[in-house]
Amino acid sequence: MPLFMDVHKKAPEGTKAKDVAAAHIADVKTQEKYGVKYINYWFDEKSGQIFCLVDAPNAETANRVHKEAHGLTADEIHPVVQG
Repeated sequence: MPLFMDVHKKAPEGTKAKDVAAAHIADVKTQEKYGVKYINYWFDEKSGQIFCLVDAPNAETANRVHKEAHGLTADEIHPVVQG
């Protein structure tokens, strides 16, 4: 499956690392239903940016998992190649 890096340009005000971790856990609990695998995430608490690496059939399906799991969809989703 293709890899994607999604970008959340600004997390909701007051978001902490524990909140992003909880959202990632929600993604992992939801992903199997859609044939998606959230691999890793990164959070810059200072800027509020969140990045998620996901293995998914397409960008729309990756974002659907976010929407169902916690409602915070990505602002951008880019295809990437590891290596």
